[in-house]
Amino acid sequence: MPSTKTPRVGRRTLLTGASAALLAGAASGCSLQVRSRPDPTIGADTLQIAGDKGNPTFTANFNPYQANARTSVGLIYEPLILLNPLDGSMDPWLAADWEQSDPSSVTMTLRKGATWSDGTPLTADDVLFTFHMLKEFPANDLKGVWGHLDSLEADGQRIRFTLKGADSPAVGILGATLIVPEHIWADVKDPTTWRNEQPVGSGPFTLASFTPLQYSMDRFAGHWAADDVDVEHIVFPAATGELDVVTKGYDWCYSFMSDVDATWGAANAHNRHWFPPGGIIGLHPNHDKAPFDDLDVRRGLALAIDGDAVGQAAAEGYMDEAGQTGLLLPNQEDLLDPLIPAKGIIAQDAKAAIASFEKAGFRHDGSVMRTKDGDPFTIAITTANGYTDWLRAVQEVQRQLGKIGIEVTISAPQAAAYEAALSDGDFTLAVGSSNSSDAYQGYANLLSSEYYQSVGKTSQNNRIRFRDDEVDDLLRRYRESVDEDEQTQIIHGLEQAFYEKIPIISLYYGGLWGLYNDGRFTGWPDAEDPYTAPQTYGSSPLKVLTRLRRAGKESAS
Repeated sequence: MPSTKTPRVGRRTLLTGASAALLAGAASGCSLQVRSRPDPTIGADTLQIAGDKGNPTFTANFNPYQANARTSVGLIYEPLILLNPLDGSMDPWLAADWEQSDPSSVTMTLRKGATWSDGTPLTADDVLFTFHMLKEFPANDLKGVWGHLDSLEADGQRIRFTLKGADSPAVGILGATLIVPEHIWADVKDPTTWRNEQPVGSGPFTLASFTPLQYSMDRFAGHWAADDVDVEHIVFPAATGELDVVTKGYDWCYSFMSDVDATWGAANAHNRHWFPPGGIIGLHPNHDKAPFDDLDVRRGLALAIDGDAVGQAAAEGYMDEAGQTGLLLPNQEDLLDPLIPAKGIIAQDAKAAIASFEKAGFRHDGSVMRTKDGDPFTIAITTANGYTDWLRAVQEVQRQLGKIGIEVTISAPQAAAYEAALSDGDFTLAVGSSNSSDAYQGYANLLSSEYYQSVGKTSQNNRIRFRDDEVDDLLRRYRESVDEDEQTQIIHGLEQAFYEKIPIISLYYGGLWGLYNDGRFTGWPDAEDPYTAPQTYGSSPLKVLTRLRRAGKESAS
């Protein structure tokens, strides 16, 4: 399923062809009405999820360390710590608890009673094996744990991780590692290519049947939290196009849906949606290219653009304007520095924008913004072909900047070429997604000079080529701290830097496009009970599936 650099955040599944035409007809009030009717062969104890795109059929790949693995591997293999994609909070999972008394080490204690689905106990040896396997086969180390980890050792069920240096945020990276059974994987010659078609995991579900068109999973009665899981079976059909999502009675989906109330909502009285923010969509300047290395130019852009109007045009009003703090609100409201005005929202002010450009040496002649050389100021904005929401965002930015005499041209290479351009620094200003539920990691990935590469050299982080000693010092201090209050104050400093230095121009939030049906199962995360993100991938399903209850039963707390 599509994603941005903030994993799976802010991109949408696009309506195409007959599906778009049919749903558009229903939404426009035509006599044709699209309805959703659950499959009568699916029992009341079974969840049907459009959560694993078949393209158009499935391949049996349940190796959690391969990028093209089935999405459901997150229900078969478990992490040590469960990370909340909304706010970065962490819950015990295979690790019953952890402690970090100093920023250079972490100690985790495995929970009692965890077993593999073949009945073998899960022990610290499995954890040590998993991490050593990732070191031996670095292609499997998708999260880069060995960039943080120096060594690990076990004492009974306690595991001590020694880090490469002061690195307190590493606990989340280590904790997110999915653990695999040594007694199965030790015999695998090359775990980088093995598809693991008959997986043995520790998670709450096991693979029951598999075909290229559909596969199913059964509740693992021996799971340590089996009593909290009320779903007995899960069905993953390969057909997950928009028309399938709306008409085939799915209980849970993850997909942008145009005019969601008139399409998904109108198809079934129990269909609901929740679209919390999962990233920041903004204009990303290349700080190694003039004039965007000039703060007054970046400030002029921020003042000239109404982010709310951009979000309305791009995301059909589903998402709010993003403040210039780097935080996802309201998810991270508890981290917001109260000294930052208006929660970081920079109000559109054409006069102030023009003044800022003129401070940078530009001249506004009453209708046209001119460069220092007297030429009309033209900006080329790069986006990705096929990302229609981003294209609409750029078109709205183009319209707004035109009002103060700035001409905007649009470059829309194919997605792979877009990614290559940003990684190599071959752009001046681009639409991009940044920041995440982990506030520190969001700032570090975007701003740390540790990741800086000059134009022409590839970097997957800090692709805006930003460098600032104050920001680097704040990031260093955060890594060296294990005190939550001190860390919060450091995050406040990073917010202030984000607000004052304007490394990117924040526009609107990218959404997590959760669609669900509460007719057969209740207890879904929503705005009133935002216990996790409504996404069908990653760590969220583990949390959701311990909270769902068959309709008529009380939801778990």
